[in-house]
Amino acid sequence: MRRNWVWVGLIAFVLCVSVAFLTGCAKKAALKEGAGISQEQKGVASGATTGISAADEAAAREKALREKALREQAEREAAEKAAREAAEKAKKEAAAKAAAILAELKIADIHFDYDKYNLRPDAQDVLKKGAPAYLKYRDYKLVVEGHCDERGTAEYNLALGEKRAMEAAKYLVNLGIEKERIKTISYGKEMPLDKGHDEAAWAKNRRAHFVIFPPVK
Repeated sequence: MRRNWVWVGLIAFVLCVSVAFLTGCAKKAALKEGAGISQEQKGVASGATTGISAADEAAAREKALREKALREQAEREAAEKAAREAAEKAKKEAAAKAAAILAELKIADIHFDYDKYNLRPDAQDVLKKGAPAYLKYRDYKLVVEGHCDERGTAEYNLALGEKRAMEAAKYLVNLGIEKERIKTISYGKEMPLDKGHDEAAWAKNRRAHFVIFPPVK
């Protein structure tokens, strides 16, 4: 009888140990499974966080590129505007300089006595004042036009006008202007400054007129 109780005790002990072992294994499995789920959740959460950050970075890069493009465009437009303004300023300055040179080179008409081509003292003074500018700006040339009043034949006045132009040109050459820079032409009585038919009009028409020719660019 006593032996039977011993066996019963052993069997009960073995059963308790088995139950304890199985319970421990189940707990470990549950812990491992929970840990796995936790790690998976952390991974999901981490992935979600990384995804949002990448989107923000992409948006920031796109914004930076847009701002850079706008800044570069503004810089180009500013440079183009500055170049246009500089070109316009240079053009205006060049035009003003050319106008000032032409004004300096201008020689007033000189006048002659009736049927004469010799230079009067007042005409010589005009040429003396005008010559220095042509010595300064040697790229400019000059055409001297000879004119007459309406009296006399066309042929006679053409010849007289040529003599008047030649006399003025020769005087300018003597003042130092190169002969090659001066041309002469006669219009005789064909281009009167004053179309009147009295001495006042005739006196204005007996003249030499000076035309400036700028350098060819």
